[in-house]
Amino acid sequence: MAFTAICNTGAVSEGGMGLFHAGKKSVLLVWPTGGELKAYRGRCPHADMPLSEATFNGQTVICPHHQWGFDSTNGKCVTHLVRNALHPYALRVEGDEIQVDVGPVKPARTPAPA
Repeated sequence: MAFTAICNTGAVSEGGMGLFHAGKKSVLLVWPTGGELKAYRGRCPHADMPLSEATFNGQTVICPHHQWGFDSTNGKCVTHLVRNALHPYALRVEGDEIQVDVGPVKPARTPAPA
């Protein structure tokens, strides 16, 4: 496993979420109320739309594009009878860093020189 630091431990609190990046990959961190911090791919599995504008009520992540909802504790869809689920990433906390394993990380693109 190759863990990559994506933020400090103060970036997400219980009942909250945040979208972060590891190279080109987006990572959705959610901390369910009364649960454990989780990391998922930052795109909705329904239509591969970004979850940058998703809402979170402490238990359910709602994709803003088609209103699909996902249980933050296991990633399973709770609004439709489908197998679609958020893709989980392994997560660990080292010191004051939250680290995830998103697989091989490609650097984010840099703009071409003008």
